[in-house]
Amino acid sequence: MKTLLLKGTVAGLALATALALSPPVLAEDGDLIVFDWSGYEDPAFHPAYVEKHGDSPTFTFFGDEEEAFQKLRSGFKADLAHPCSQSVVKWREAGLLKPLDTSRIAAWNDILPGIKAMKDLMTTEDGQAWLVPFDWGNTVVTYMTEKVKPEEVQSLKAFADPAFEGRVSIGDNVDDAYALASLALGITDWSTMSDEQFAQASDFLRQVHKNVRLYWTDNTELSQAMAGGEVDLAWAWNETAVTLQADGVPVAIKKDTDEGLSTWVCGYTLLADAPGSEDKAYDYLNAILEPRVSSYIVSEWGYGHSNAKGMEAIDQETLDSTGYGDVQAFVDKTLFQSPVPSELKQKMIAEFEKIKAGY
Repeated sequence: MKTLLLKGTVAGLALATALALSPPVLAEDGDLIVFDWSGYEDPAFHPAYVEKHGDSPTFTFFGDEEEAFQKLRSGFKADLAHPCSQSVVKWREAGLLKPLDTSRIAAWNDILPGIKAMKDLMTTEDGQAWLVPFDWGNTVVTYMTEKVKPEEVQSLKAFADPAFEGRVSIGDNVDDAYALASLALGITDWSTMSDEQFAQASDFLRQVHKNVRLYWTDNTELSQAMAGGEVDLAWAWNETAVTLQADGVPVAIKKDTDEGLSTWVCGYTLLADAPGSEDKAYDYLNAILEPRVSSYIVSEWGYGHSNAKGMEAIDQETLDSTGYGDVQAFVDKTLFQSPVPSELKQKMIAEFEKIKAGY
């Protein structure tokens, strides 16, 4: 989801604060403000917008979705924002979003069917649309091939195996943590998790905690830890393996574990009380959905693009090398990070903080 997710730790909070206080990336085109993850200001994600308007929009950044939520609740104004699947319902119910006019989005019908099927993600029962999916990817087993054998991480239970004490990293991110724990218990729909299952998932994360060398807050931190020999096994986004492999680091991802993997989807929303140009907002949404963006996001970032036609046009070698060669092969054993009931989400947040503190 993302070039960085910052959750909970002192270092994460410090960096999130720095990002929140830093000035926006100003562009000549100040009629559109995009509230985004750092890195997504890359013009290669919206070439048609630059071609039409002569420059990128103005970007301002958040460190994580809770920070973004609180900032918007406190009155911060922008035109578009880039939340992920777990947050869309919360933002909508808080009145932060306004519905989309899908007739103004040329590739709306080209969005991948699997993404469209995610519960409460794109549309509500009344037919209103709230999110334009853009990027999607996995949180997946990532390991150093010179130190870990594939068969040693065939099961996600490896993260709790004492053999990996001090060699593990998972994200400082409650969603990815409970996705790992849910899958390890055989749960692929966490929205229906019972109290007993939640307790079991939390107990699993306590076992994982005993092995954790660090809770990573962004791809750079994790990549440095793996390349530097501190971490041999990680629960990480696709981007980590792609960037490390590009630097010649012997790392691999394993999508065919016994229990499967986690899939997240992020995209753009129209913000309520947006101060800028709605016409330019739709120009931006159309630009990020263009098929020509697909190859770039797959090959350079290791993430999938939401445009099915764009994904189909990518050469098979690139798809295979980034793990998207046979998407259907792992869909049946994936936990889609769809929204969970707010009460369950709050329990996850509170319990994960205790677990990281050693309780």
